[in-house]
Amino acid sequence: MQSFPPPYCDADQVDGTLRAYGYAVLSPAAVAQWAGSPPAEMAALGSHWEGMPHDAYLKDGGRYRKRRHSCYVVHDGQVEAVAHRAHWQPVEYNALHGGMQRWFEPVEAASKNLPAWNHILQALGRTAQALFASDSAEPWYTEAHQFRIDTAEGIGRPTPEGAHRDGVDLVAVFLVAREGIKGGETRVFDAQGPQGLRFTLTEPWSLMLLDDARMIHESTPIQPLGEAAGHRDTLVVTLRRQAFQGDGV
Repeated sequence: MQSFPPPYCDADQVDGTLRAYGYAVLSPAAVAQWAGSPPAEMAALGSHWEGMPHDAYLKDGGRYRKRRHSCYVVHDGQVEAVAHRAHWQPVEYNALHGGMQRWFEPVEAASKNLPAWNHILQALGRTAQALFASDSAEPWYTEAHQFRIDTAEGIGRPTPEGAHRDGVDLVAVFLVAREGIKGGETRVFDAQGPQGLRFTLTEPWSLMLLDDARMIHESTPIQPLGEAAGHRDTLVVTLRRQAFQGDGV
């Protein structure tokens, strides 16, 4: 199975790359610099993907996805947690699971209290502000999802809804771990044209950032490398202006 390397950019090129191409991909070292979070802090956060509950809303009946979800408002460098709420998307953006109030278990306090968690959300707020906002600081309605896709049933599907947009402004996909699998190729497409790109994130805490209005994305299914089941862990964070999806704006 051929694997294409990610088109990494430097930390100081993130804003310009996003404006030019609609996406930016960072190596773990660049993520640490961009987020202001040393690699050891990121590694400490990566251990918090064990023991997550299964996603009970998969319409294909699979049990290959585990998930946690929490919401925040990021504003002017501050991160404020909001009351636990359902994840909701319209069917226009998620034809498979849209229109459903999906109540996932929240991210555990032990994860949210680690320095890297706050640093990541602050960095994403800065990037969203630089890319989309004027000089005045805007609040960013932020949803953070921990995912584990495993191959216990043979095949795991990171994006069972297929190629999609999320209905937000900025999407961040961090690869946290990749163990004993093949597949899981990332594919991004220009929403208004035929241009596309494919690559495979393999390094823990590498990152793909997307301007959601401009880009469509998906990840291909994963399979085990051998007899033992493997898994792919990601942290997906979305930021949106005005309100969370489902709040009438």
